[in-house]
This record gives sequence, C-alpha cells and structure tokens, in this order.
Amino acid sequence: MIVNRDPKVRGPSSSFAQVAAAYERGRPGYPDEAVQWLVGFDPRDVVDLGAGTGKLTRVLVGLGHTVTAVEPLAEMRAELEAVLPQVRAVAGRAEAMPLPDSSADVVTSAQAFHWFDHDDALPEIARVLRPTGRIALVWNSRDGRDPWMAQLNAIIGNESIKESDVVPVLDASGLFGPVETAQFSFSQALGRERLLDLVLSRSYLAKLPPPEREPILDAVGRLYDDTASHDGVGLAYVTVCFRAERR
Repeated sequence: MIVNRDPKVRGPSSSFAQVAAAYERGRPGYPDEAVQWLVGFDPRDVVDLGAGTGKLTRVLVGLGHTVTAVEPLAEMRAELEAVLPQVRAVAGRAEAMPLPDSSADVVTSAQAFHWFDHDDALPEIARVLRPTGRIALVWNSRDGRDPWMAQLNAIIGNESIKESDVVPVLDASGLFGPVETAQFSFSQALGRERLLDLVLSRSYLAKLPPPEREPILDAVGRLYDDTASHDGVGLAYVTVCFRAERR
C-alpha cells in the first residue's frame, strides 16, 4: 500500500514538475466554507505558500482576498499564471520567501505543509505575518469511509492528515497560539481521463517509471469502467483545516 505522507514512499516535491498539467486537470479545489473558516470573511492580504497550480489561490481570489502565490516549481507556476493572470506569482520556498517582513495577514498552505522544513519554514512564515496574523493549513483527504473511495484506496493506497501531524509542530515552534481545527466534506465529480490525471498527479505515482506506473493506472481505469455512471464518478473528500494566530 502506498501512503503519500510517508517520506520513504512519496516522490520528491520536484516530481510534481512533470505532472503539473495533470495536477491542474485532476485535483479538486477547496470548499468556500472551509476557506472562509481558514482566512475569515473580510478581505485580507494572503500569501498562498506552495501554491502549486493555484487550486486554493483561485478560491481565495474569488472570496475577495488579495493573494501573492509563492511556488518553487516553474511548471506549477505556469499553470497557475495561465488560470489566474491577475495574481502575483513568485518563485520561492517556505524556508525563504522573497517577501517583506510583516506583509501578510494570513499565510495559507494547501497540501504542502508536510513538504516543508519546519524548523526553517515556521520562523519564515512568522516573519512575513503581521502582528496577530494567522497561519492557515489545509488538506483534502480522500474519505475512505465512502465505498467507492475505499476501492480506489485499495489500488493506490490511503492518505490522511491527523492533528498529531500538525498541532505538535506548531506548538513546539513557540511562534503561534493555540491551534484550532475544523473539517468539511465535499464531493468531486470526475470522468475517466480526469480521474487518471488525479491519480497521476500523486507524487508517489509521478516518481515511478512508466512500466511501473501503467499497471496502477490500468487498474484505476478498470475500476472506473466497472462502476461509473454516465455522469462519471463522485469522489468523497474531507477537507482538514488548521489555523493559529501569530504570537
């Protein structure tokens, strides 16, 4: 079984470069209510860190926030810039953002915090935040309680994010106040090709050479063919959210 939070199994973060287009086509976005919980309702200056192709960025913009997207991979930034040409997108890492001190009300990170070197990234996030600014972390996790998603997980492996993956890390830094958590559920409708894009966009699959990758994609394709309706399939997700104020 493949578990993509396991650094011994997942591919390097650079593996996303070769599947950036599949990532954009197949990955889900984030529910508005989850993003509102993370960031707030009033317009804010937000840094979207590890922004990827802008899946979270576009929700932030749609809710009226001013967003600077920080993403180290040029291929991912190119996808973001094609979809959101009005957003400032800069090359940078969580550990070294090319941004001024106290320039953001919120620093968000979607599907990315587990890639960071936390000892360096958390002080850098605190540097960029204004006093009483907020760190806001979010993951979309496949909901294995759903029967169809359980079948997909049996092929490609499960993944989850737990409070123990985040809260102790933020607490140990001493840079942030109490961590609040919330969860939101949603479903993503996909056709066959977009489902295969979704699977290919996982780092643990992207890193594999084609002869090892194809049997997994073939198995997912058979699952789709055996179970999909004329509308495709619905993938059940839980959006797991964390927020904490800068001390």
